[in-house]
Amino acid sequence: MEAFQPIQATIVTVSDEVHSGMDGNRAGQLAVELLGRHEVRTHLVVVPDDIEQIRSAVTDARQSGSRLVMTSGGTGIGPSDLSVDAIAPLLDYQVPGICEEIRRRGAATVASALVSREVAGVIRGNPPTFVITAPGSRGGVRDAIDVLGPLLGHIVAQLDGAGHI
Repeated sequence: MEAFQPIQATIVTVSDEVHSGMDGNRAGQLAVELLGRHEVRTHLVVVPDDIEQIRSAVTDARQSGSRLVMTSGGTGIGPSDLSVDAIAPLLDYQVPGICEEIRRRGAATVASALVSREVAGVIRGNPPTFVITAPGSRGGVRDAIDVLGPLLGHIVAQLDGAGHI
C-alpha cells in the first residue's frame, strides 16, 4: 500500500505593496493556514503586479512539483490587476465552476465580489497542475479555499487519470 503523500502547493501573492514590504502578507499566510487544514504542503511566494513575474512564479512552482498553484491578488478590474491576464493564456483548459462558486459565495457577503474575474484550470505536463487565481482579500482567499479545499484530492486524482466517481 502506498503511503499518503500530501498535495504540494504554491501560493503566489501578487501585490506591489506586499512585495515592497509596505504591507503584510495576511492573505497569503491565511491561504497557507487554511490549505494546511486540508493536508496540503504549501510554499509561499510574493511577486509584484507584473505579468512576467507572475508567469515565472507559476513556472517555478510547477518545476518544483506543485500540483496546485494559487495566486492571491490581481483578479479585479483595476489597472494593476494582472493575475488573470498572466495566467489565462497558460491554461490548457479552464474549470469555470470553481470560480463561479467562489464569486457566488463572496457576493452573498460583499456585492463587489461580482467584479472579480478569477480563472481556474489545468496546465498539462508532467505533472499536470491545477492553477487558480484567487482574490487578494482574506475573505476572497477564505471563499476560494472553502470551495477548493474539499475538492483537491479529487482534482489531483483526476489529473493523474483516476476514474470518475
